[in-house]
Amino acid sequence: MTPSSHASGSLSGIRVIDLTRVISGPFCTQILGDHGADVVKVEPPGRGDVVRSQGNMVNGESWYFAQFNRNKRSLTLDLRSEEGKAILHRLLEGADVLVENFRPGVLGKMGLDDDTLRERYPRLVVGRINGFGSTGPYRDRPAYDFIAQAMSGFMGVNGTADGEPMRAAPPISDMVASQNLAFGICAALVRRASTGQGDIVETALTNGLIAMMGYLAAEFFATDRVPSRTGNDHPMLYPYGLFRASDGEVAIAPSNDTMVRRFLGALDMLHLLEDERFADNPRRMANREALRKILDQVIQTRRVEEWIAHLNQAGVPCGRVHDLRETFADPQVQAQEMRLELAQASGRVPVTGFPVKLREAPASVYHPVPRLGEHTDELLAELGIEDQALASLRARKVI
Repeated sequence: MTPSSHASGSLSGIRVIDLTRVISGPFCTQILGDHGADVVKVEPPGRGDVVRSQGNMVNGESWYFAQFNRNKRSLTLDLRSEEGKAILHRLLEGADVLVENFRPGVLGKMGLDDDTLRERYPRLVVGRINGFGSTGPYRDRPAYDFIAQAMSGFMGVNGTADGEPMRAAPPISDMVASQNLAFGICAALVRRASTGQGDIVETALTNGLIAMMGYLAAEFFATDRVPSRTGNDHPMLYPYGLFRASDGEVAIAPSNDTMVRRFLGALDMLHLLEDERFADNPRRMANREALRKILDQVIQTRRVEEWIAHLNQAGVPCGRVHDLRETFADPQVQAQEMRLELAQASGRVPVTGFPVKLREAPASVYHPVPRLGEHTDELLAELGIEDQALASLRARKVI
């Protein structure tokens, strides 16, 4: 995809000051940038966001960093210095949104506590991500995705019954918290349009995963029983899960009695519903292993692609278990443009695409991933800081 020269998405005209680093936060501000916001990424002089030097480096660039930082302008600024703080305040005078992912209280130590922000910038929407929230006994604890997965209950329901709790491979709590924060910021901007008043929007890594527990939480509330780990089996439905075909695994998801009839009918095994062990879902769950053996004997007689064609035609959701190479080669994924290429100075850099599709104001790439401090002079010139002052700030390592 070729970058456009300027943003034209739904958030065009919104200025975001981004004080975040690593994943939670940068993913949020990238979402805002994808939809047209002017995102100013503020980074420490000399080193920048720590992720700039992490992951596989290709032609001197971290593709890990590129995954979360397109559609931004980079400004280097020492926020520990008084001059750096003063420049940040000047930036906030013209900003709509401030996003940070420090531990609670850190922004206050910079002179940007909530009361100050509300008084000086009443229209500003402040978005923040932290590990556990800004209240409660754990508010000051450091947190990373692994800790959030463990303490939210998420890890406790993943894995097999006879195995250890299992984390999700992607940094899911960071990603979920970022998406929640992007939504919350947009909600606050809508409210501001009618009231003129900003807001403080907070999401936490742990809270986001707790909210995603869905029917597992509902069943716990209803029964007071902790859900067991069921691996790739559904904790409430059967047959639903991975089955072994002749050349690999096939994921099959008949989610209700109607689909179970379609599934068994496609296998020419409707007679199983006459067996008292399998007549309804509670009995199928109680006799899951016996039913699994019967189904596997049939499913392993044909190849994965044969089952995918046959079962989809019968209206039964199913699919192959892809690795990432197969995912990005899939024609449906390509049709949805879920792999993009950024035109960087160092060459083309592949990244994941836009999951939200808007018809009238679609997300777009209007700026590739910025080099550290690439837009410092440009942004400070917009504040009226002249070349001589810029040189002095640079000599004193403020920028």
